[in-house]
Amino acid sequence: MNTLKKTLTLTYIVLLLGMLFGSTPAQAQTFAYVANRNSNTVSVIATASNTVVATVPVGTSPNDVAITPDGAFAYVANNNSQFLSVIATASNTVVATVTGGISFPHALAITPDGAFAYVANQLASSVSVIATASNTLVATVPVGTFPFGVAFTPDGAFAYVVNHLSDSVSVIATTSNTVVATVAGTFRPQAVAITPDGAFAYVTTGAASGVVAVIATASNTVVATVAVGFDPRSLAFTPDGRLCLRSQ
Repeated sequence: MNTLKKTLTLTYIVLLLGMLFGSTPAQAQTFAYVANRNSNTVSVIATASNTVVATVPVGTSPNDVAITPDGAFAYVANNNSQFLSVIATASNTVVATVTGGISFPHALAITPDGAFAYVANQLASSVSVIATASNTLVATVPVGTFPFGVAFTPDGAFAYVVNHLSDSVSVIATTSNTVVATVAGTFRPQAVAITPDGAFAYVTTGAASGVVAVIATASNTVVATVAVGFDPRSLAFTPDGRLCLRSQ
């Protein structure tokens, strides 16, 4: 009995130290997947060590990457091509190529439930909807000229698509895959991100304006503009809703 008590005590101490110093056995490794446009590869970075652990050859000009919610696959938009590359994260190898309806994909996003990939086709002025279970095209949604980015509301009900040369944002209802609203007032939009509560879509605009347009998702109207640096490109939110912006 004394031996059992000692064993339990030592186990408790190990677990307690692990919780204090962040080294619990259950702590999972996380990775960042980076699309390298001019080297035709995707770099896989282990965030614990900030080192590249794999380099995956993909198609021409990888411009964007999105991970399925379960972390099993990374979808890559190969911009100067007619396809997507699908990487299995377990092996970091390309396991599928999606060709149906893809035309110079500039960006893509995965629905919150992981069932579909929405792909912004730069030259086709459309969004392709790909079923991730089969990697096949299930819908094509016409949008504005040169769609550059896609983002979903947290409930997955709507996809917001920035149309770079149409100076607009298309709002797609994902249940019907139809455009239900077009939001004007965004000069040369380049990227879009939705706040974690789904209340607002933030849109970066072109170099000449250097502002972020804020769209209220309830009304699909621009309710504010925020002056930022020259040529804002991409943006993202921290889980608590704080905005992170990259200008170039």
